[in-house]
Amino acid sequence: MQRGVYLFSVASIFWCITLLTQTGCANIVPPQGGPRDTIPPVLLKAIPGDSATRFNGKKIDFYFDEYIDVQDALTNVLVSPLPVNSPTIDARLRDLSVRLKDSLLPNTTYTIDFGNAIKDFTEGNVTKNLRYIFSTGNYIDSLEIKGKVIIAETGKTDSTLIVVLHTDSEDSAVAKKKPAYIARLNRDGKFHFKNLPARTFYLYALKDENGMRRYTEKSQLFAFANSPVETLLAKDSITLFAFAAGSKAPNFSPPETVKPKTDVDKRLKYQTNLQNKQQDILEPLTFQFENRITRLDSNGIKLYKDSTFTLVDSLLISLDTTKKILTFNTPWEPGASYHLIVEKGAAEDSLGKQWTKTDTLSFTSKRMIDYGKLKIRLRSLDLSQQPVLQFFQGERLVKSARLTGPLFEDDLVTPGEYELRILLDSNGNGKWDTGQFFEKKKQPERVIPLEKRISVKPNWPNDYEIEAGIR
Repeated sequence: MQRGVYLFSVASIFWCITLLTQTGCANIVPPQGGPRDTIPPVLLKAIPGDSATRFNGKKIDFYFDEYIDVQDALTNVLVSPLPVNSPTIDARLRDLSVRLKDSLLPNTTYTIDFGNAIKDFTEGNVTKNLRYIFSTGNYIDSLEIKGKVIIAETGKTDSTLIVVLHTDSEDSAVAKKKPAYIARLNRDGKFHFKNLPARTFYLYALKDENGMRRYTEKSQLFAFANSPVETLLAKDSITLFAFAAGSKAPNFSPPETVKPKTDVDKRLKYQTNLQNKQQDILEPLTFQFENRITRLDSNGIKLYKDSTFTLVDSLLISLDTTKKILTFNTPWEPGASYHLIVEKGAAEDSLGKQWTKTDTLSFTSKRMIDYGKLKIRLRSLDLSQQPVLQFFQGERLVKSARLTGPLFEDDLVTPGEYELRILLDSNGNGKWDTGQFFEKKKQPERVIPLEKRISVKPNWPNDYEIEAGIR
């Protein structure tokens, strides 16, 4: 697209002035502009030129074909090998200059990756893939390391992670030292280090929310290569599996001390997981309270069945670690009616709220026809890796089942849309296990997402054939 300017001829202006002096002239409306500018700034030249050798300067100048703006240079611009002090980047009109603050290493190839830093001044079109190379030696290094980073627990990618190369073999280097080289991930989770020298590197990936480019918290997503990478031998793509070795510490708020003032305030408030007064026979009944339960008398809670009020003696009652979720477990009979009776004072929360009178919660359990039958045939499935089929809705694990053959069958599946994943359960405990870098050097268990989603309809034989891709 061409960048246009408005041109007014001298004759046109003279003609309008003449009309103004005689009968008046209508408002001058400039001609409409062309299509919106969608072209990013183009680099015309750099001084010294790209791929310069025997470089010994401190300043590099870049000249573009239009006015530019630089955004978030400290985050977007990567210099490799990583300097101790970040360079100064100044933009003025169509020109940009990079001033290096550190002394340059001898016989070393440097790269400046501008990321998304440079955009045009008017429309914000970003110049992508702009990369400048120079060497302080007689030649440009040309070795490379490439690969992909996958989130081990989901099998998906996260382009906000960075990949780093260290030259120090000590494990502590990734936590205490800055890396020598940094690369970004593209939308597919792929990375590519170019113009590397012939040497041994230690390869990691990490979530760098604090900008330190170090692995400092167990809650950080982190990945490591099992062995050092020799650039002279690195021909194949390397896959890293990222994991969080631990979770962030929970932020517990202090208990409330304000006492309720009215009778209404004294009643316990909670929500159940019942839907239209129906209980899912595949799930427990749950009560979720506003505040922590500090006292619970399970003897004051009874479950009865049908109009005969037959006592259900198999009821198990438990309170979770947050003290806010009360769970009732029993083998629910399909299509039956139930009555949960909670006696006065059976529970009390941190604000002194309690059941101020005996409550009865009546509901029915779902029928068999409310569920769908599901049959999935999985092709290319390696049973030696102890696969576990996982059913997800969003990021919530709804159901999982160990696979003993290529055919999965279940006569009672809650209707809905599901994303399927396969956990390669190396330790056989039926759940995903994270990794550990320090001391154990243990990789996380892998999860492979299946491309095809499924939809389960009630009272229907839902059949699927899906490629697992695990050989």
